[in-house]
Amino acid sequence: MGQEALLAEGVGACYDSTRNSELLSAKAQRCGAQVSPEARRDMADSSYPRYLETYRTGELRRKVEEAIASLADCTVCPRNCHINRLEGKTAVCHTARNAQVGSFGPHFGEEDCLRGWNGSGTIFFSQCNLRCVFCQNWEISWGGEGKEKTPEQLAWIMLYIQDQGCHNINFVTPEHVVPQVLEAILLAVEGGLRVPLVYNTSAYDSAESLRHMDGVIDIYMPDFKFWDADVSRSLAKAKDYPDAARRAILEMHRQVGDLVIGEDGIARHGLLVRHLVMPNGLGGTREIMRYLYREVSPYTYVNVMDQYRPVAKAGKYPEINRRPISSEIEEAMRIAREEGITRFDERLRSPLRPVLG
Repeated sequence: MGQEALLAEGVGACYDSTRNSELLSAKAQRCGAQVSPEARRDMADSSYPRYLETYRTGELRRKVEEAIASLADCTVCPRNCHINRLEGKTAVCHTARNAQVGSFGPHFGEEDCLRGWNGSGTIFFSQCNLRCVFCQNWEISWGGEGKEKTPEQLAWIMLYIQDQGCHNINFVTPEHVVPQVLEAILLAVEGGLRVPLVYNTSAYDSAESLRHMDGVIDIYMPDFKFWDADVSRSLAKAKDYPDAARRAILEMHRQVGDLVIGEDGIARHGLLVRHLVMPNGLGGTREIMRYLYREVSPYTYVNVMDQYRPVAKAGKYPEINRRPISSEIEEAMRIAREEGITRFDERLRSPLRPVLG
C-alpha cells in the first residue's frame, strides 16, 4: 500500500470529524507493541522523551497556541518575511497554513545511533527556507514534491512511523514549519506518541522557533554548512546563515547538551552536528570545528559527511561542480581532529542489532 493510501486509511479512521484523542489512543496501543524493549524501558521514565513532561504541565499546548498565532506575521525563520500564512500567503518557503510532506517512513541512511536496526522514522518536509544551489534533496526542497498535510494527518504519520518500530521521529527540514510540527506533536502525544523526536535542520533557525521547541525536541541534528558569509550568500542565498547557525547550535546545545547514546547504540538525547565536506574547502571546516570545540562543547558529536554531489544548479558554479576527492575528505577529518573534536560518527557496514537479554 502506498503512502497516500496508508494516510487516507489512517486519517479516515481517526480524523474525519474532529481531533479524536480516543481513536488516536487506540492506534497508539498497536504502536506500543513494536517499540524496542530499550525504548520501552526509557518510556517508563516520565522525563523521557522530553515532550511528555512538557505536555503534562500544559506547556506544550501553550507553545502550540503561541506558535500558530505567530504565522499571522511570520518570523518562524531568520528570513522574517512578516506575511500572514494563516490567510494563505507565502514567501520564500512557499508554505502557508499547513505543512507539505514529501515522504515518510523508516530510513536506514541516517547515522547508526539514529537508524539502529529498525530505522529512523523520517518525515521529509517539502520546500525550504534556504536556496542551496547544490541541494542534495532538491526535488523536495526546490521542486516542492509532496502534498499538504493537515495537523491531524501529520499526527497520524508520526503514530504510523512509531507503529513500524522506528527508534525515533525524524523531522527533516522543519525550519519553516515549526508551528505546524508542534501542533501535530500535541495531537500525536494525546494519541500515544512515546518515541524521541529528532530535529534534522540546516541550522537556519530562528531564536523564536527554537524557544518553542525547548522541552519538546530530544535530539537536535543541525547541518553546519558554511562559515563564510559571502560563500553562504552565493551558494545558499542567505548571507546571514553563518551567524544564524552559530546562534542556533549554541541554543540547541543549551537545551539538550552533548549527545547521549545508550548501551544499545541508540541516541537518547543531545546534539549531533553534521558538516558536509564541500569541494575546494568552501565549507570552512577548520573554523566550524574550532567553533564547535571551543564555543559549543569539546564533546560535540560530529558527522563529517562525504556525500556531496553536484546536483540541482551546481553545474552553474564551477567551484562546486564536482564531488570532493578523497584527499579533501581526509583533510576535513584531519582538521577536525586538530581542532580537538574526538566524537565522530563512524558508519557500520550494516545496521545495529538489538541488544538481547
